[in-house]
Order: sequence, then C-alpha cells, then structure tokens
Amino acid sequence: MTTITINERTKAGKALLEMAKLLAVTNKGVEINEESPYNPEFIEKILETEKRGNYKTIDPNYIWGSLGLK
Repeated sequence: MTTITINERTKAGKALLEMAKLLAVTNKGVEINEESPYNPEFIEKILETEKRGNYKTIDPNYIWGSLGLK
C-alpha cells in the first residue's frame, strides 16, 4: 500500500484526484480514503480554542528566540 498526498487546490492535483476517482470506480485495486488522520476529539478541541481566542501564535522562524533559548 502506498499513500499519496495530493494538493486539491492546484490544477495538477485536481486532475490527478479525478483520475484516481475514476480508477477507484472501475478497478478494485484503487481505493480513495479522504478521512482525516487526526482524532476528531482533538480537532474539536483545537476549533473550540480558536473560537474562544484562547491561544498564542508563535512564528516558527523565531520560536527559539521567543522562548529565550538563543
């Protein structure tokens, strides 16, 4: 089994996904699983936190400086 990540926002990604869907319908060897790999409870907690505004955004380029670990 092989996992392929496709960016659905690009023209090539859309075309590849449509082709894969056609193959999944006509062939038994192709399967498309569009489920999220994340736990639904985890996603719910993150979305609830965003709604409350109870979080801090840290720029990944400056994470060590923001923690005082230069």
